[in-house]
Amino acid sequence: MSIHSTAIIHSKAEVGNSCEIGPYVVIGENVKLGDNVTVMSHTVIDGWTTIGSGCRIFPHAVIGMLTQDTKYKGGKSYVEIGENTTIREFATVHLATAPEGKTIVGDNCLLLAYSHVAHECIVGNDVIMSNGATLAGHVTLQDKVIIGGLSGVHQFCRIGKFAFVGGCSKVVQDVPPCMLGEGDPFKIYGPNMVGLERNNFSEEAKETIKKVYKVLYRSSLNVSQALEKIKKDLPQTKEVIDIIQFIEQSERGITK
Repeated sequence: MSIHSTAIIHSKAEVGNSCEIGPYVVIGENVKLGDNVTVMSHTVIDGWTTIGSGCRIFPHAVIGMLTQDTKYKGGKSYVEIGENTTIREFATVHLATAPEGKTIVGDNCLLLAYSHVAHECIVGNDVIMSNGATLAGHVTLQDKVIIGGLSGVHQFCRIGKFAFVGGCSKVVQDVPPCMLGEGDPFKIYGPNMVGLERNNFSEEAKETIKKVYKVLYRSSLNVSQALEKIKKDLPQTKEVIDIIQFIEQSERGITK
């Protein structure tokens, strides 16, 4: 273990084996760091925060501070960050608002500089948030999502697995799995073919997702009619079922 002499670590904080704590780091009473965590200079980690093994946290990141939600009335809430996640300079991850609530970031994520994860967000595994990407409260990002730089996601929105949000976008409704969109107003432009290829989707799976896109976005059908057609006419592969279930569970509606 390597702890710089200027770091301030509460005596009750739990620090795992082989951690590296840099200059002027502040770690609060209820923080738990797993093994092999690197925390670089001037980082602040507070609140009831758990950080998994192998994470790297770059200078001036702030994790586990009180929610910015004005509805917060006190009480214990949590931040949980999985293993091997990287949090870059000046990124922020805040505690939940509700007592016993959680803000969650999964494994193998990359949160670039100035990105923000607000209260009660759930960020899945292998997610990338580019520079300045921000999530309002209660946002859900499923696995393998990529959010472009300077993009904002409205509270309670959901973005499905393998979806891609282009830079400088304003997302105000749910983005179905495997789709690509950008802009303000945000629009879906097609399946995320590059992402599907990088994640080793078969040619058959990619062709089926293209057909789902055409029914949802290039036909004259409304969403309910499109779902019925997808259920009736397309093979019910895992990817298709995931898209159907995601849309059926949407509360804000999907991006048109």
